[in-house]
Amino acid sequence: MTRGDTLTGTSTATTAARHDADSEPAIVFDRVGVRYGTRRKSTVALADFTLRVAAGETVALLGPSGSGKSTALKALAGFVRPTSGAVRLAGRDVTNLSPAKRGIGVVVQSYALFPHMTVHGNVAFGLKAHRVPSNTLAERVTEALTMVGMAEYGKRLPRELSGGQQQRVAIARALAIRPKVLLLDEPLAALDAQLRQTMLGELRQLRKALPDTAMLYVTHDQAEALALADRIAVMRDARLVDVDTAENLWQRPPSEFTAAFLGGANLVPCVVNRVSGGTALVTAGSHTLRAHAPEPGVGRLALEPDSAALLCIRPHTVTIGGLSDRNALRGVVVSSVWRGPATRLEVGVDGMPDPIAVDVPGRSATAPGSAVGIRFPDPAGVLIPRPVGAGLTTAPGTSDESGARS
Repeated sequence: MTRGDTLTGTSTATTAARHDADSEPAIVFDRVGVRYGTRRKSTVALADFTLRVAAGETVALLGPSGSGKSTALKALAGFVRPTSGAVRLAGRDVTNLSPAKRGIGVVVQSYALFPHMTVHGNVAFGLKAHRVPSNTLAERVTEALTMVGMAEYGKRLPRELSGGQQQRVAIARALAIRPKVLLLDEPLAALDAQLRQTMLGELRQLRKALPDTAMLYVTHDQAEALALADRIAVMRDARLVDVDTAENLWQRPPSEFTAAFLGGANLVPCVVNRVSGGTALVTAGSHTLRAHAPEPGVGRLALEPDSAALLCIRPHTVTIGGLSDRNALRGVVVSSVWRGPATRLEVGVDGMPDPIAVDVPGRSATAPGSAVGIRFPDPAGVLIPRPVGAGLTTAPGTSDESGARS
């Protein structure tokens, strides 16, 4: 899949196998723009946003704070009205419809439960708004609560529940109306780390239980996006940057922003020597390395001899050893930070302008100032074409474990 294709929201192979290629997408954003304020002092919250989501597909909107991901969700839910473009659900233009008429399930970070209502009452609220007959209402509430493991808590008030339990109730309320589209806006952000992992597993099970429901999942946490999404839409500065499967974006990021934001990759400036099929030889500093060459595609810069590029190298693929190790480059440890499962080393390598981040399993005893041998995998990483003279685009707040924080 080329980047030109993905920016128009082409379905993944997984989804294509599940649904006919010609079927109407469950969600369509068609060049949607949102501005706040007056014309002279307006703020662009979303610009020219185009994306398609198939029935049964989960797409994560991933980006730092202010990237436009929550605005896109609000435009779909009807909480904000686009200033340009159109929003369609199963082929129906809903751009100017009220939220209540869209039939969408929405789960937000703050849970938004009514404190004076029981769990049963909160879940029943949406059903009553949709005028579900009273003789089937209790059955639908029980069905939704059972899906999230909260069937025994119907008589409790929200204040009598833990944060994770409240989030389950919020999800049950959204599911009770049996929506074809489910929107989740940072649903795990308010939970502690251990509870987030538990809820992440439960959301994965929920996906399997709802094979025909399209999900749009807004998050700044890359671990959540990688674990849940069929595709990830990376956003920055109110715009869509890249869209592809989670695996493709991780293994072959098409842009330097996505490479830095999704996984905190090393981005090493290099010059292309030659390209042969899917492999290239490059010069990085004073070293010659092999690299994966990106597949040609619409909107991509060509990799020509003597062209500038960035070599994307994941920290966990680099190894540290002795100076005499075969194929090792000489380096000096600049810093060492233990992170529990791994130690992050920053290593200055002869001939390279910036230190290389290396993740060493466990707690490393290698102290700053130590001379080490550093070895890159072969091929060392994937190339990202880069215009000559372009400055490095960094991902603010990037973390290799949890992404930027809002």
